[in-house]
Amino acid sequence: MSKDAKPKKAASKKATGKKVAAKKKPAKRNPRKKISNKRYEAELARLQVELVKLQEWIKKEGLKVVVIFEGRDAAGKGGTIKRITEPLNPRICTVVALPAPTEREQGQWYFQRYVPHLPTKGEMVIFDRSWYNRAGVEKVMGFCTEDEYREFLRSCPEFERMLVRSGIKLIKYWFSVSDEEQERRFQRRLLTPTKRWKLSPMDLESRKKWADYSRAKDTMFAHTDIKQAPWYVVESDIKKHARLNCISHLLSLIPYEDLTPEEIVLEERPPQAAYVRPPMEDQTFVPEIHDKV
Repeated sequence: MSKDAKPKKAASKKATGKKVAAKKKPAKRNPRKKISNKRYEAELARLQVELVKLQEWIKKEGLKVVVIFEGRDAAGKGGTIKRITEPLNPRICTVVALPAPTEREQGQWYFQRYVPHLPTKGEMVIFDRSWYNRAGVEKVMGFCTEDEYREFLRSCPEFERMLVRSGIKLIKYWFSVSDEEQERRFQRRLLTPTKRWKLSPMDLESRKKWADYSRAKDTMFAHTDIKQAPWYVVESDIKKHARLNCISHLLSLIPYEDLTPEEIVLEERPPQAAYVRPPMEDQTFVPEIHDKV
């Protein structure tokens, strides 16, 4: 056959008796399926039992733990913190959410207002936003000078290395939420009376500066994602997933043992001396307005 001769066409499906597979269209990417409420509640209950075990281990071993929660507004930080602290002893695990600095605090060394809240032996402190305010909201909203911002980027890694050398276990979480999901959450807050307080004037102003906050976060990571205290990013477009993933990860970072005490058997109570209750008319009771079902 000459070079110019055309090759014969492949045998048709009818002639060969074989089916020719049609080209399939690429499957559309399915959205992430949300965990069922039943499974979520069961897994959360299991993890909260493990958090209690971790708490008892921290107390027994005299550990000092700091957990920082950062991220955009409505990223789900508060909900995750709530699920972590729910079963824990507030004397061992405390939450620190500082307001805007006072005039006196503005004249202090920047990290000074955070130092008094650091844990002693046997404690875990959760910072609901932290010294990283300077790298985020203060930078974007112009609440600090450029020199103060640059000094923070230089000194923050050294400050955190110093904390780690002192024996503090420093864990940093960044909750990442998409622009679209954040907007949906803002809109829901407007419609929910118990959540409207979460939308402060600062939140509404920050909503206009998505790109500015993104650039500030990238710069912050570039300077402060250090080996001694790395950033852990939590995908939080699905709140329930974020909570379970974050709690599971937190538990994995601190090796602990189960110190659950042996089963306690209550002895029979001894006979009680006669007791006469004072007249109920002499006491003031809360009205039982919900006693009827």
